Order: sequence, then structure tokens, then C-alpha cells
Amino acid sequence: MRRFLARVGHGHGHVAGTDPALESSTDGIRALRLSLAVLAATAVAQGVVVVLSGSVGLLGDTLHNFADALTAVPLWFAFRLGRRAPNSRFTYGYGRAEDVAGIVVVLVVAGSAALAGYEAIERLMHPRPVDLLGVVALAGAVGFVGNEFAARIRIRTGRRIGSAALVADGLHARTDGLTSLVVVAGAAGVAAGWAAADAIAGLVITAAILIVCRDAARMVLVRLLDAVDPEVSHQISHVITSTPGVEALDGVRSRWIGHRLHIEVEISVAPDWTLGQSHGVAHDLEHRLLHLVPRVGDVIVHVSPAARSGRDPHSLLAHHRDGASHDHDFESG
Repeated sequence: MRRFLARVGHGHGHVAGTDPALESSTDGIRALRLSLAVLAATAVAQGVVVVLSGSVGLLGDTLHNFADALTAVPLWFAFRLGRRAPNSRFTYGYGRAEDVAGIVVVLVVAGSAALAGYEAIERLMHPRPVDLLGVVALAGAVGFVGNEFAARIRIRTGRRIGSAALVADGLHARTDGLTSLVVVAGAAGVAAGWAAADAIAGLVITAAILIVCRDAARMVLVRLLDAVDPEVSHQISHVITSTPGVEALDGVRSRWIGHRLHIEVEISVAPDWTLGQSHGVAHDLEHRLLHLVPRVGDVIVHVSPAARSGRDPHSLLAHHRDGASHDHDFESG
């Protein structure tokens, strides 16, 4: 019986000399650098207004903006680390650093929620006047514009390159922008004579931060558990079964490593085909997956002869795959 494992994940760019993984990391770093500059400038401007006005609502928004700016640092590091080539210790490379950075993002978001909530409750218990209401409202509007700009950059780039951590960080920035509008509403409430409006705005902001923290945590967690969108899985299976020469799809697994999709495939081909013909099918399958499925980084194809009659070519390993005991006698020769 003829059986072989073809590793065909050599990387595939549509233009000669390009490396899709490297290009996507570069795009991620560029998005982080630009959004970091915008958010840092926004947070500094709001911080000055917080000191002058004493607005706890604006303080919560400013803390969240600073936290959002800081989350770019671990992501930036993860993108740079992910460019390193695999080695004998990290045989799949360093793409998982993005998932670790995603955990850091979630923790920072949770920390900013706790601090903003504490300050809002403290202000409710011990009210203090808020000055420069017009400037506070303007600072809230600036926060909305800056965060929405950063969110669009991060979400758009994260979805394009397949980075769950970058998308999560973009959603974080978008929520920051919406909560900045709550600051404007709080300032309007204080101006109308409702003294508690600023502190209540801080509580609303805290609740919004917790919601985005939950969504970001879910996104990062499913990526850590190797979840793949069912639509992507169906697309992969369709490409495999429609490849000429593939008689049967015996198994397929896929997982995200950073922002690239790693696919392992088991297929059957005609039992009377030569090694060269079978190998050609494996390479054709790789080529189709790289072109038809977004963000594929590596493909491994296991090819077996289709079972016509007699012994199943997979019978030797059947008890392993069925979960039976691995304690058995091994017969050689």
C-alpha cells in the first residue's frame, strides 16, 4: 500500500517575492502605530481638561483612552515577534504571541473598568462641583472622534489580516468613542442643574467598558481554543472535495496561529495512481486552498489510496483514532 504525507505549506504570495504573513504583520504594526498616535494625543488633551474641570465622567473616559493606547504596545510586540521564523523549540513559529497579547488587552480593559467604576461611585458618595462644562463637553466630542478613527483602522486591518486580538482592540476603541458621548451628556446634565449627572455618566461608561470587555474576552478565548468559523470550515471542505483527483475527504483540521490559518488534510486518491500523480493532487489542493480560502498560511496534506477491496489502508491506526487503548503488540516486518 502506498501512503505518504506531503507538507506543502511553503507560503504563497500572488506576487513573486512577497510573504503574506510578513505583509500582514507589517499592516498590523502600521495600524497600531497610527492609532496609538491618535489615541495618545486624545488622552493627553482630555487629561488636561480633567485636571482643570474635575469631571469624573471625563476622567473615566480619559482612563479608558489611556488604557486603549497602552494596549497597542503588547500587540505591537506580538506582531514583531510573530515575524520570527519557526525553530526547534517553537516549531509553529511565534504567531500565538498575538493571542497572549489579546489576553493583555482584555485585562487592561477590565482594569480600566474597575478604576472608572470606583471613581464614579466615589463621586456619587462625595459630590464635587464640575467646572468648565463647555470644555468638558468639547473634550468628550474629541474623544469620540479620536476613538472612532482608531477603531476603524484597527477593526478594518484586523479583519483583513485575520487578527482577533487587533479586532478586539478595535472594538474596545469603538466603545471608548461611544462612551465619550456619554461625557457630553453628563456635562449637559450638570449644566441643566442635575449635579449627579457627571457621576452617573461615569457609571454608564463603566458598564459600557464591561460589555466590550466581555465581547473581547469571548473573541480571544475562542481563538485560544482553536475555534474556526464554521463558514470557513465549510469553505475549506468544499475546496478539498472539489479538487480534481480527490476521491474522498478522510479528515480535515484547521487552527489559527496568529493571523494565519494552518490546515491539515487527509484525502484518498485512486489506488492505482503513481506517487507522482498523488503528489500532484496534493500540490494542486494546496494551491487551491491558498487561493480560495482567505489568510491560509500553511497546508499539510496526507494522501492515501482509496480503499477498494481488502484491507483498509488505515486499519493499522484505526484503534488509535477510535480512542482504544494504545497498549498493544507492534508487529514489524
